[in-house]
Amino acid sequence: MSKERIDILKGILLELHQGASPETVQARFEEHFTGVSAIEISLMEQELISADTGITFEDVMQLCDVHANLFKGAVQGVELPDAEHPGHPVRIFRDENLALRAALLRIRRLLERLRDSSEEDAQAIGQGLKRQMALLGQFERHYQRKEELFFPQMEKYGHTAPPKVMWGVDDQIRELFQRASQAIDKLPQASLAEVKEEFEVFATEFESMIFKEESILIMLLLEALTQDDWLQIASESDTYGYAIVMPHEKWEPERVEFDATASLEQTQGDQNTQVIDTPAGQVRISFSPKPKEEIAIDRNTPQAFGNGYLSIEEANLILNHLPMEITFVNKEDVFQYYNDSVPAEEMIFKRTPSQVGRHVELCHPPKLLPKVKQIFTALRTGKKDKFEMWFKSDSRGQFVHVTYAAVRDANGAFQGVLEYVQDIAPYRAIETDVYREIEE
Repeated sequence: MSKERIDILKGILLELHQGASPETVQARFEEHFTGVSAIEISLMEQELISADTGITFEDVMQLCDVHANLFKGAVQGVELPDAEHPGHPVRIFRDENLALRAALLRIRRLLERLRDSSEEDAQAIGQGLKRQMALLGQFERHYQRKEELFFPQMEKYGHTAPPKVMWGVDDQIRELFQRASQAIDKLPQASLAEVKEEFEVFATEFESMIFKEESILIMLLLEALTQDDWLQIASESDTYGYAIVMPHEKWEPERVEFDATASLEQTQGDQNTQVIDTPAGQVRISFSPKPKEEIAIDRNTPQAFGNGYLSIEEANLILNHLPMEITFVNKEDVFQYYNDSVPAEEMIFKRTPSQVGRHVELCHPPKLLPKVKQIFTALRTGKKDKFEMWFKSDSRGQFVHVTYAAVRDANGAFQGVLEYVQDIAPYRAIETDVYREIEE
């Protein structure tokens, strides 16, 4: 990958943003590129947004389809044998896209049948449409895994622009789906032509996102991520669930230890020689083992803790037994901790280990960033000590109460933000003034 190639790519996209037609830059693109790396695209977008061009990620988002079409057929494929395993996150992701495309096709066919159907048939077709839309709506799980598991791994390797742009487009697609669903719910009273138009606006953007996922996102992930990264994604995927298709096999890659393909010979002093067999012969590498530095931490010995004594293990258990979900973002705006009050699949706001260490702004959809910044600024500066919000979740029968509280030390210095979330529906259902369970 050369800086020259990235500069050419950046220049071409800059021309698009300045009003050049895709046709005029396509020839120049094809002149310089017979294949483009997904990582080059990521670096180009990163520089385009961060450089002094006046271009924001919202601008890139608006021309996302133009960019994708420019790269169509030019992005280099990346081969990873494990990616074809039925349980590998990439295979699952691709299988979901196939199933989602099939759901789109079924809805289009039902809408066509509705045009010439009788009143009795129209009712049955309408019910079928709603079932298929509910099935298609599972794309939310597909998007959540992408946003909460794929994106943190990309950010870890410095690829922050593509996730931000793609998340913004995801949210636009979510809104289009809601509009299409509402239009279908109004059948048969609503105009069929208007319903079809609303659905096709959504479907066009949705299919375009599938193309971007398949041709750019997955290629970037395959180039950048290690096997351990994929294993972490696989281990956390159940938290968010799957769209339409469930993986029927667990991916367990063959892990070959270094010593399994090499012999270790002791030589003079503390130096060792590693002998590695290769098709061309043997390679000998001499090295001195670095002594392991182990820090002994006793998790079970009580220590002075607030107004009493607690061990690390006891403090951890107490936090996990609190009847609420707790998240702590430190004073550097880094997501540092969350508790395990309930299994990950049952969390109101789902958290996974891969999110720990992320900047808080990267943990939220771009459309929410202004509100997130407003809350953190007010808490940091002391303008407010806490923010509260609540909402009813009809799908789960919960009434969710959320608090964002400033954490300050004994001197009043800001140390971070504590978020605690709980379902208060059981408390709102209390009808008596007094109740003592122990008396029963």
